[in-house]
Order: sequence, then structure tokens, then C-alpha cells
Amino acid sequence: MNLVTPRRLNHQGICYSGYRPGQSPDDGLYPSEHEIAFDLHLLAEDWDAIRLYACDPHAETVLRLIQRESIDLKVMLGAYIGAELSNENCPWGGEHSDEQLAKNKLTNAQEVARLITWANQYSDVIDCLAAGNEATVDWTDHLVDPESVADYVREIKAATTQPVTFCENYVPWLDKLEGLANVVDVIAIHTYPVWEYKSVSEALAYTKANFNAVQDKYPEKQVIITEAGWATASNGRGIPPENVSETHQSRYLKELLNWAEEDQILIYLFEAFDENWKGSDHPLEPEKHWGIYRANRQPKMAVQQGITSRV
Repeated sequence: MNLVTPRRLNHQGICYSGYRPGQSPDDGLYPSEHEIAFDLHLLAEDWDAIRLYACDPHAETVLRLIQRESIDLKVMLGAYIGAELSNENCPWGGEHSDEQLAKNKLTNAQEVARLITWANQYSDVIDCLAAGNEATVDWTDHLVDPESVADYVREIKAATTQPVTFCENYVPWLDKLEGLANVVDVIAIHTYPVWEYKSVSEALAYTKANFNAVQDKYPEKQVIITEAGWATASNGRGIPPENVSETHQSRYLKELLNWAEEDQILIYLFEAFDENWKGSDHPLEPEKHWGIYRANRQPKMAVQQGITSRV
């Protein structure tokens, strides 16, 4: 049981989703063991840890390979919790039937149970647990009441030894998640200056302001960043095309990681590889282009210029 003061997390990590072109979790088409092994050995050259979003077949393969092949990576494992409430504020559709919401609650309970099982089975690999991702922010399509999230956190803490968090945009932590902040061991925020129309020259200062606002509100808690990154392409949906490029990404990530090293802030960079399955069918859909590697595993400028490093 999680009855001790949680250890401070102090490595540097990157968000990992291994789906290649033609693969998608929505379609149940997962990367092969060989493909995932290639990715993990590549990432272990430069990173200490990876973040996984769900307790699905992809994550299970990742955990098994890291343990079996003694790959030098720690894992933050997340439980993906689906909508338990409808959300009329979601621009792309957050309304769900009562039947679907009830089904989601059962699925969420099963997901949390898997998280607990794997946390104990792979305790040498998993060093942090997350009870969901972006499920309380105003625009989400999988809205969950913060008290329900807090219940999941309590359940996980009672059955595991790793620190437990919840990953969310920085804004809800400043108001609606005050109660949840008292329950988690670590506060995990997301910060995306480019989604908020900041230029690359404004970006680091904005990220610092997001982080400091949450850290100042909860000075007794460790605050970590579980998503921060910069897209390299856009069709104009939400991000002006002129505000994204490999040059901009490389600059922001270099500044971001230098700050993280200087101030000893844990960041899981978003993200390792471009994900073609995300967003619309448009090839320049920004959701597809956040990786520091392309979907074919070729490095972008940020990697070529050496922003990846153990710190």
C-alpha cells in the first residue's frame, strides 16, 4: 500500500506512442513487438523515461519488452478513463447517452484494475502512475467529475507503491482541481504555448508562467510537466501554419530542456514520434506532427541538432 511519502521524480522523459502508418488504437491495429523494441532501444539512447497513456495491448508489450530485455527506461503508466459525463462544451462532440456513460464507468473500473495489476507486476519498470489524462478540462470529449478522478487516485494509492498523479492542462489545476490536488502525490500539468497562439519567441516564458502559477498554488507538492511540445506542420486548424516548423520545434525544445535542467523540473516531452492516425484525414493536420521523429522514424531537426540528452 502507498503509505509513505512519495519519492521525488527527477529524470527526463518523453511521451511514447508507437503507432506507425496504417496502425491505430481506434481500429485495434497495434505495433508489433519488433517495431516496439526498435523504438524503445532508440529512445533509451537519449531518454531516461517514457510516458504511456493507457493500459492497452500496446502498453503491455512495452512493459514486457523493457523488463525482458533490461532496457534502461522507466515508465509512467496511465489509465485512460473515458467519459462519465456529457460535455456540451466539447467542439468535436462530447454528448453521450446514459447507456454509454454507464458502460464507460465499468470500462474505467477495469482500466484502473489493470493499472494496479501491472504496477505491481512491473514494479521494477513503472515508477509513476496516472489516473487519467485531460478528463476534466472544459473542452474534453471524455469528461469525468474531479471527485470521481479522486476516487480512482485513492483506489490506486491503496494498492500500489508508486507515486500517483493525474495528467491535465494547467488551467483546471488553478481552480476546479483543488480537491484532487490534495489527493495526488504529484501534480502533472500540460502546457502548449503554440495552441494558445504564442510565437516561439514567447513560448518558454509562457510555459514558465503556466508552471509557476500551479507550483505557487501548491508549494508543498512536486509539479511536473507531462506534456509540452511544438508541432512541425499545420493546415491552419487551431495553429497558424507560419507558427510551426522543425526550426521552431528545435528552438522551443532546446530552451525548454535547458530550463528543466537548470531548475530541476521533470518534463515528459510531447512527443517521440509523429502519429498519422490522429485528427482529420488532412496530411497537415497538426495533431499528427508533434514528434521529434517522423512516423517513418527519421529524426527531425531537433534530434539532429542534439536537443535530446540525459540530464
